[in-house]
Amino acid sequence: MKTAKKLKKAITKKTKWVILNSPSNPTGAGYTKKEITDLAKVLIKNKKVHILSDDIYEHIKYDNFNFYTIAQNSKLKDRTLTMNGVSKSYAMTGWRIGYAAGPKNIIKAIGKIQSQSTSNPSSISQAAAVEALNGSQGFIQKRSKAFKDRRDFVVKSLNNIKGITCLTPNGAFYVFPSCKGLLNKKTKLKTDTAFVQKLLEKSNVAVVQGSAFGLDGYFRISYATSMQNLKKAMERIKFFCESLS
Repeated sequence: MKTAKKLKKAITKKTKWVILNSPSNPTGAGYTKKEITDLAKVLIKNKKVHILSDDIYEHIKYDNFNFYTIAQNSKLKDRTLTMNGVSKSYAMTGWRIGYAAGPKNIIKAIGKIQSQSTSNPSSISQAAAVEALNGSQGFIQKRSKAFKDRRDFVVKSLNNIKGITCLTPNGAFYVFPSCKGLLNKKTKLKTDTAFVQKLLEKSNVAVVQGSAFGLDGYFRISYATSMQNLKKAMERIKFFCESLS
């Protein structure tokens, strides 16, 4: 309910769109069905506001988290644009295939802009995407299990570092730990940007500062890599953080 109240407070006469991304980048957090339902109640009353639902991580979820999208609410169907693609769930980043579903007038407008700003996706990429979506989906569960193991390792490793705290995400393949405990006079680091820059310089570990996503004092790590690489990264981050004290 707190989330719904925050949304209600944030909407003004100038608000045209609300963007939902669940599970999300950069935190990996996901909205429950109850939370989506509460958000929908607010949006139903604000008839001039459209909703963009980014469902790109719908299949990458853990711990029995049930994916639910606001597009399932029939009262908002005529105002909801759903976006998805094969880059994340199907590991087809380089194929550059995304798709959207929504009201005809919005899709038509998207088509006009797309036709004048980018070239069309290749026929090979389109055929591969169709096969990914219509073919066997059995590998997704196996892949999610591998991601979960990496997530659990990274979260545990980060929470064992003094000055770092990290929540456990519901999905996607990111963690969003806080480095606020290391931003002080003693470490001489004042911002999350300073933290990630120094980490890169000293440890050759690349992460993204939270301020790039609108939240200072945090940083994003992607665990869409091998466990071997993650072990090296966690060791380097731990060594770096300890060297600051």
